[in-house]
Amino acid sequence: GATRKIRDEIKTKREKAKQRMNNLKNKIKEERNKTKARIEERRVVGREKALERFDNVVDRISGLASRIDSSLAKLEIKGVDITNAENFTSIAETKLNDAKTKIIEANLLLATSINKLSLEDKTKLRTLVQETQTLVKESYLALKNAVKALKDSIKAKIEAEANTSPVDTNTNKTTGETSQ
Repeated sequence: GATRKIRDEIKTKREKAKQRMNNLKNKIKEERNKTKARIEERRVVGREKALERFDNVVDRISGLASRIDSSLAKLEIKGVDITNAENFTSIAETKLNDAKTKIIEANLLLATSINKLSLEDKTKLRTLVQETQTLVKESYLALKNAVKALKDSIKAKIEAEANTSPVDTNTNKTTGETSQ
């Protein structure tokens, strides 16, 4: 539903930013001064690698989130209380989407030109990077808490079943002993 729409929107913005980076690369190839062209190419490659690292981290956490979601569905069918875990996963998804938005902002900032960044842009980029790192960490922690909540719920269900089963068995044994 809404999250898929957000993901698709983020994906299209990412693609546009990547296209801008490719345009910058082509512009560098047209540069006559070889030294200047090499410097500009290194700059663009460095920017791409930085953004790639963020994309990879976000993809890994998204994969983790989807694995947790599938586990939630399986455990809900088995009657495990997944309310707390669902709350944590929704927090994680929100933070992850915010992080993706920050990455897109950084993409757009870096894809604007092949020249050195102005002091204002450097500051803005640094802030975006720090905010993204914080959001990614918070998202990961929320997923970690979701797993912990799931484990606790499973443990509680097992204990509840264990407490009801032995009582029945003891009653049968007691009943069986009295009839003898």
